[in-house]
Amino acid sequence: MNNQQKTENTLAGWIGGFAESNPEFAYPYPNLTSLPMPDNMLNIDRLQRQQAVEWPEFSWETQMGSPDPKRCYQMFAPDISRIGYTDTGRVYSIICPQQGITSKIFGSINVEVTVTGTRGWVNENNRELAADMGVVGKVWFSPPEGRTNPILKGIQDLLWNKFRGSSYPFPSTKAQAIMVTTHKVGEPDQPVFHLRKGLSKGFPIPNFAKHEEEAWSVANLEVQIGSIIKTGFPEVDKFNQLVMDIFNLGSGNMLQEKNVLTWNVWFTSPQLVDQGEWARHAWKWRQSIDADHGSPEGPGTIAKYYDGTPFKPSLDLFKRGIFTEIENTVEDEFEVVKKQEEHKLLNFLNEIEGQNTSEIISALKNI
Repeated sequence: MNNQQKTENTLAGWIGGFAESNPEFAYPYPNLTSLPMPDNMLNIDRLQRQQAVEWPEFSWETQMGSPDPKRCYQMFAPDISRIGYTDTGRVYSIICPQQGITSKIFGSINVEVTVTGTRGWVNENNRELAADMGVVGKVWFSPPEGRTNPILKGIQDLLWNKFRGSSYPFPSTKAQAIMVTTHKVGEPDQPVFHLRKGLSKGFPIPNFAKHEEEAWSVANLEVQIGSIIKTGFPEVDKFNQLVMDIFNLGSGNMLQEKNVLTWNVWFTSPQLVDQGEWARHAWKWRQSIDADHGSPEGPGTIAKYYDGTPFKPSLDLFKRGIFTEIENTVEDEFEVVKKQEEHKLLNFLNEIEGQNTSEIISALKNI
């Protein structure tokens, strides 16, 4: 798109100038450290303009460290994420995307990349931006819905009743989500990440994950996954590790410790901010994604490899682990995942006590 078209498409009211207010802000290496980094929800009353992220395209290695790491690509739920800024271009808030997977045992497992603080600038004249963000991963699960195997449904109901009746902070709501630390790649002590213009580099990007024709602009971000934050309750911490193991089984190790999660955010053209609507939108998605992983404009995509083939768990990878005996008799990848979920859940349940626990173990053995 040429400069004349860019000027014609600029929304009325744009003033600009903040990006040029400090020479340190300029590319090729924007330095934003002179700006404070307040809580992401603190300055909604200053927002005047926004760009929505219609296409949040994530990528990660499903077999980290392997000669062929089998990189996956997945678009998270659209039109949840946004960047909000002033008429001069100062960034004050970023809402990040969510997505979910389905577990045969647990039902819906949700993941969100939550922004804790942000700073930066947007320049509508050249469609560039630069922002820094603090990010934490949150994982929690929702009550199972819809039809399923009656035995599995019974197990799910027993689990849900157990968690709902517990005073412990199990991750059955977003407020009690599992907190996964993140950091700058290769720098475990650096929790601040850079959102920068253009596409991610270092790996090929398939055409189905590009949106040059529809998008206003694109920027990219990458984080390295750290450890789970302990709750102080040993039983909950064991369960949280179980949920993370099952989440990684179903997602292809998206949040595996030391893995690198990268995403390209494709923005729509600028809009004026209704501060009340922004606050409601932010609050709604802070609480939870819809139970069926929907969003205002429809669901995200399934995880796929570069050639467009849908992601499947690797039988070969599983056979290197402790489940060899199971995998030797099961050749369907997703059946293997279910068996591993059952195995991990049994190991966890055998360490705790209670009537519900005995019922769940008995039901699992009948599957």
